[in-house]
Amino acid sequence: MLRNASTLHGYGIAARDGRLGVVTDLLFEDNSWLIRWLVVDTGVWLPGRKVLLPTLALGDVDAETREFAVRLTMDEVKASPDYDTERPVSRQVETDIYDFYGWRPYWDPSLYMDGFGGGYGGGAIMPMPSPGSARREEDIEAAERDGGDPHLRSIDAITGYHIHATDGEIGHIKDFLVEDVDWSIHHLVVDTRNWWPGNKVLIAPRSVRDVDWQDHQVNLDVDREMVQASPAYDPAMTIDRAYERRLHSYYSGMSAGDSDRP
Repeated sequence: MLRNASTLHGYGIAARDGRLGVVTDLLFEDNSWLIRWLVVDTGVWLPGRKVLLPTLALGDVDAETREFAVRLTMDEVKASPDYDTERPVSRQVETDIYDFYGWRPYWDPSLYMDGFGGGYGGGAIMPMPSPGSARREEDIEAAERDGGDPHLRSIDAITGYHIHATDGEIGHIKDFLVEDVDWSIHHLVVDTRNWWPGNKVLIAPRSVRDVDWQDHQVNLDVDREMVQASPAYDPAMTIDRAYERRLHSYYSGMSAGDSDRP
């Protein structure tokens, strides 16, 4: 199911024996556009502390109560490794958390073969990542060799970034549409009010050429005309597979240099 990332803010996290806190941010990899972690504010339970929970640890979601279940106790979460919210989440921080809970990390290729292997969920079969996310494996290995971080970014931080087509600005990021089966970001919701008043458009991560993190700008590999002629999007509509296929087919069948547009 596709969910607006903004609606996940404030979702509660229910442990086996009580409420852990609420979701305040989502962290995604900027190469694969997969959400890897939820940032959970523990509120009055552990004042001033936030904890990281991997998306693979999430159980059932109750849309009515806006709550995710996790098979953890409050004591386990309380004893989990701290992380500095003012610093990027490093691979070492991720490793410490996975090791503490005894879970296999998402970069372990065997995870998708037999689940957690006795870790969270009792070794249940986990969903395979989407085809568009498979390319991340080589990037992870390269980051490991270079001693770099795994390119984790904050959804909160990138919301509001300006979006530039090949021939000019088209708007800013308003939201993200996230598939909650594999936690992949399917679309960026772009508000075009300063260029095309009253409209919002969907942009797939595959159309992103690069992100300028210093200037808070996302650069696309398509032009403004192509974006404007893309399948219409209404925030009130349900994004089904048929619509996604039309959108994918449209951008796959055309390039910024095409002159014969519908």
